[in-house]
Amino acid sequence: MNSPSADADRRTRLLAGADATLRALSDVLAPLGTRFADAGHELYLVGGSVRDALLGRLGTDLDFTTDARPEVVQGLLRGWADHQWDTGIDFGTVSAAKGPEQIEITTFRSDAYDRVSRHPIVEYGTRLEEDLVRRDFTVNAMAVRIGRGGSAEFVDPLGGMEALLAGVLDTPALPEDSFHDDPLRMLRAARFVSQLGFALTERVHSAIERMADEILRISAERVQAELDKLILGDYPVQGIDIMVETGLAARVLPEIPAMKLEIDEHHQHKDVYWHSLTVLQQAIDLEDGDPDLVLRWAALLHDIGKPATKRNEEGGGVSFHHHEVVGAKFVRKRMRALKYSKQMIDDVGQLVFLHLRFHGYGKGQWTDSAVRRYVHDAGHLLPKLHKLVRADCTTRNKRRAAALQATYDDLEQRISRLIEQEDMARVRPDLDGNAIMELLGIPAGPQVGKAWNFLKELRLDRGPLDRDEAEAELLKWWEQQPKA
Repeated sequence: MNSPSADADRRTRLLAGADATLRALSDVLAPLGTRFADAGHELYLVGGSVRDALLGRLGTDLDFTTDARPEVVQGLLRGWADHQWDTGIDFGTVSAAKGPEQIEITTFRSDAYDRVSRHPIVEYGTRLEEDLVRRDFTVNAMAVRIGRGGSAEFVDPLGGMEALLAGVLDTPALPEDSFHDDPLRMLRAARFVSQLGFALTERVHSAIERMADEILRISAERVQAELDKLILGDYPVQGIDIMVETGLAARVLPEIPAMKLEIDEHHQHKDVYWHSLTVLQQAIDLEDGDPDLVLRWAALLHDIGKPATKRNEEGGGVSFHHHEVVGAKFVRKRMRALKYSKQMIDDVGQLVFLHLRFHGYGKGQWTDSAVRRYVHDAGHLLPKLHKLVRADCTTRNKRRAAALQATYDDLEQRISRLIEQEDMARVRPDLDGNAIMELLGIPAGPQVGKAWNFLKELRLDRGPLDRDEAEAELLKWWEQQPKA
């Protein structure tokens, strides 16, 4: 625990950094503050914008709150904002754009919730404190008063700075009341653990454990959005583990806690749950740019088929035969339930399905045909599959780990050589549909498709063929086909 003087020093540094950040936004804050002050209204930067300014990670989304009603806000922005729109006006929010900055200004609210549909009964407030106390966590309940000319005054009636300095997430009101009002806040707590690296206070952790069933009131689409933000955070392993500890995962991603397989003294195997979290972290370490949502989901879910395929073998061993096939089916089912796009489901499912295939490579015994099929089946996912397979090597045996990585190096080198020789980025038959119809003297129809698939399989087996060879092979195949 830091000493009071250390906390005071850090507080001073954070406030100074936030002040410098806000001064850099004077082109936006100065005219906004002046417009509202001249009209006799208060304006506050609020919520995540203040938190992120203190942490030195403020982006281009700026959230404000004000005592002015939405129609007044619209008038004050008119002629200054580049664009404004009213999609959130029923909830008191006016949105606008000014240069690269996206701005949301919401009238003070002191909402009540019906606690069934989770929709708030919008009630405008008259004081900043009423607005702040209804927010999800104290670190998101700080404000900066923006005055005439962009002057800035830090306001923190609920102890958000102390929570930020301590690295904890606590609710402004009782957590039970907060989570009853909006159960999504429980999942948001895990998301902030992932994004900020903070811990939950004991009372927040306990409340989520008791109230985890309430998350079932939330739509799949909103759960999906929070899960994606969580897995794209800087600390997703901690975020996932909080979901499992509190029981949230059992309600929205039950396949994750199911990987906590019992390990008995006679049948030893890896802890599949912690192995999967390790693979997730190792996949993240292999990213070479922005966070990769598809790769991260595939890394987390790659072994979810193991619980259903676990078999205790004679001699104390454990097997998980075909867990990649079962796992791919589970992935598709769960991601469909969470309303993911077809592309996302297909990509994550295919990576899970393919993640074990490399282990048949042995010491390089695959034929060129097998390498081509590996590349073909991975398609545009090949770079992600490379990372997933490497991340899946979690053995503590350093010699075995080095051997696996060297073997995969060899496979990647073979793939690179074949791609250079054969343009494997688009493996297609050596004859197109028109050439097939002309050579075989048949019209368009199912037979052309069968011939095309035959030539594609031939191309994968033997690589590129010249036209004469391709035509000869097609005619030979055609002679063996039953004729109507």
